[in-house]
Amino acid sequence: MTDNTTDTSTLTNIGVTMFTVNDVDAATAWYREKLGFEIRADVRFGENGENRWLEVAPPGSNGRLSLNPPMGNQPGGGTIGIDSSDVMAEFARLQRLGVTIDMPPTPTPGAPLLFMISDPDGNHIAVVEAPPT
Repeated sequence: MTDNTTDTSTLTNIGVTMFTVNDVDAATAWYREKLGFEIRADVRFGENGENRWLEVAPPGSNGRLSLNPPMGNQPGGGTIGIDSSDVMAEFARLQRLGVTIDMPPTPTPGAPLLFMISDPDGNHIAVVEAPPT
């Protein structure tokens, strides 16, 4: 077995997380209207433009979320965590918008305050108290 611990990694950031969704346009609308995300990329590719790469993200975020059509007709099932500067205010805002809350904010010793929601395709989203800067 070779030990490559002296090699320096060039990996620096988690840039894109990918969710599988049934309808890219409907998913994009949900992320924009409910979570306030913006579109970062919307590109057609393939010989006849039959494929699509679409990314959304919270304004100012370095990380992006790619919304992809299902492979093998199986949408949903992924999980991401999104930082919030005020978890309780975001919880109240999403409730007002009618977003279903899977798990309300629950203080847990040793863990950041968070709550769970799911997008319409069953992908899980943890809204997590941002770490102190």
